[in-house]
Formats: sequence, C-alpha cells, structure tokens
Amino acid sequence: MAKISLCMIVRDEEDTLERCLKSIVDCVDEIIIVDTGSVDKTKEIAEKFTDKIYDFHWIDDFSAARNFAFSKGTGDYLMWMDADDVFPEKEKQNFLNLKADLDKNPCHMVMMLYDAGFDEEGKAAFSYYRERLLRNCSLAKWVGCVHEVVVPFGDVRYEEIHFEHRKEKVEYSERNLMIYEKMLEQGRKFDAREWFYYGRELYYHGKYEKAAKVFRGFLADPDGWLENKLEASRFLSYSLAAAGKPEEAFDALLQGLKLAPPTGEHCCDIGKYFYGKEQWEQAIFWYENALRAERRTEQGAFVQEECYGYLPCIQLCVCYDRLGDRERASMYNEMAGVFKPHDEAVAHNRSYFAKK
Repeated sequence: MAKISLCMIVRDEEDTLERCLKSIVDCVDEIIIVDTGSVDKTKEIAEKFTDKIYDFHWIDDFSAARNFAFSKGTGDYLMWMDADDVFPEKEKQNFLNLKADLDKNPCHMVMMLYDAGFDEEGKAAFSYYRERLLRNCSLAKWVGCVHEVVVPFGDVRYEEIHFEHRKEKVEYSERNLMIYEKMLEQGRKFDAREWFYYGRELYYHGKYEKAAKVFRGFLADPDGWLENKLEASRFLSYSLAAAGKPEEAFDALLQGLKLAPPTGEHCCDIGKYFYGKEQWEQAIFWYENALRAERRTEQGAFVQEECYGYLPCIQLCVCYDRLGDRERASMYNEMAGVFKPHDEAVAHNRSYFAKK
C-alpha cells in the first residue's frame, strides 16, 4: 500500500487541530506539522499525534511554508490539509481503497473534492476539486504567496472523495489582502491567477470600484484560466451592483456568456436580475436553464450546488405563481423540497397553496 505523508502548516489552531488530526490519523502513514508562530496550545495538541513538528518563520508566503512542510515528508505521496478541515468517516474506506490501488496504478496527482460551504442541513453547498495527493517528487511544488496551488503535472486522477472545510473563524481576515497589497508595494508583478484572487479579496473587503477595475483587467488578459474568467465575470457584476451600477452589472453577466455555455450559477445570476424587475417570463427562462446546466466540477470550477437544484426551483415557484400558473408553481415548490426537505420556504409555500 502506498505510503502517504500528511504535511500541514498551522498557527494558533488549538480549537480545531485535534478534530482534524483525529479524522485522518488512521488513513496516513506520517504526519508532518509545521508551525508558523503559534502562541496557544497548537504544538501540544500536535504532539498527541506526531513527533515530527517543525518551526517555520512566517514570511507572508503560504507556498514557502507548504513547500517546507512537503520537504519533510518521506512518503510515496504528499498530502495536505488545513487545521479546520475534517475528513468524514464515510469517506475513509474509499481513501484506503485508493491507497491500495496506487501501488498497482501509480499517478502523479490525485484531485479530490473539497466541500467548503454547507447548508442549514449540513449538506455540501459549495464544492470544487483540489490537488489532495501529490507524488513525492521535485514537481510537487506550491506556487503563489496567497491562494497557493500546485500546478498540475504528469498523470492526474480524479476521485469522488470528499474533504470538508469546517471553518470556525467566521470573520473575514485582512491577512490575504494585506499580503497582496504588500506584494504590489514591493513591485511584484502578478500573474493572471494572482490578479483574479486579488480582485476577490478587494470585493470581499468592500472595495468595489477597485475590484471592478481589477476584474476588468483580468478578463482582458489572454493568460487567464477559463474557469477563473467565468467566475470573474460574475464577481465583476457583483462589484458593479454593490457600487450602485445595476445596468453595468447586468452587462458584465452578458459579457460572461461569450466565454462558455452558462453555468447554473451564471443562469441564476441573470435570472435574479429579471426577477428583481418582475419580468417573470425572462426570469423563468434563465432559472429553467440553470436546472439544465452542466456542472463544471472536473474543470476545477467552484460549484454552488443550490444553483443546480433548490435555488432555481424555489424561484420558479414564485415566478409561475406571479403569472397565475398555480399548478407549475406548486410543482417547482415540491421539486425544491426534494433538494431541501425541511426548508421553511417550501413549507410556507405548501401552506400558501393549500389555502388557495
């Protein structure tokens, strides 16, 4: 069976580290912990699981820290997790089967699903593939000071094995934005991917005009990755809407249609525009197309699951009701209930239809 080294970077993670390591310890052969400056009990917790604990002076560069952690791994494959990640019990046998198969069918990189958002029922609402296992070789290198990534190399394999990002800290940190701003002050030249993520950081911190400018520049860059461009067209729209420019925001969504067939997320965003204007037929067209749209998960897209089921259904319920088509409205409400059986809006709508 292939030997796997779990290589983690941590800092002040006493609230989540034990939960993380307990969830994965039975599946890996070695645990490497690299601490970047904890002042809490993080190291004490790590010592319950491994004696391979190292210090790394933080230099505002996530890739540097992760590459240092990888350099300590001795396994056939290197694996990463964040301290607020959890590996579900139900996925363990699939993971162990994969380990055994890698002996007979080795590869260079295994992409696995990362569930990074959850609905009120605990189901994954936001997922995407990440590089989870990497062959221990010179090509397994992280790049990017923030939102770091390993550029795909060699034979890449996709497995429907889920890791969960169960974030405990609800505040949105200034750290990433500060790192990007520092890089710019130092005269660092961003690549296309860095401009994309810089734009997102600006948007999340309420700097909408600046975010819109960055997203426009990114969309004009021929080196931008398609999935990032699809996302950027939507974030440009959000930025313009937040800056009080609704028509420019809508135009940004339409420009995004030139890039690729629309995703469920894109269809829902356009549907929302017409819904807000009470143009029910146009809204219906886009919400129904959201139900038909292809998930682009294996292309690396960020997938909001509700845009392919619950959200368009519950909105179609309202649209058809406004048009006086009670039968279709009720039908779409029941479809929404299939995706979220205990949803309050679905229950409310059932009562509403029952009284008519």
